[in-house]
Amino acid sequence: MFRKKAVKPSGPLTQEVLRDWLMGHLADHLKIAKADIDTGTTFESYGLDSRVAVQVSGALEKVVERRLSPGLLYEHQTIDDLSGYLAKELRLPEQAV
Repeated sequence: MFRKKAVKPSGPLTQEVLRDWLMGHLADHLKIAKADIDTGTTFESYGLDSRVAVQVSGALEKVVERRLSPGLLYEHQTIDDLSGYLAKELRLPEQAV
């Protein structure tokens, strides 16, 4: 199960920070090294079910400080796609300058 409390990243929120947070969150859930996460692999391939997808969406809401669709991980099925979508929606830079 995912960690109960989403740890908000420090520093400015960017697409890269979101991507890194999602990798860490998924690695925690799977109990594997973050380096073993392929950001182009679908959440479904990692075995995430609808309950976990809703949990991730809820934790992510705390990170971006905004309401998100519970179906977000089904609409954007990889970490790369999801972080790119959120960066565009939230008008976040790709990387910190």
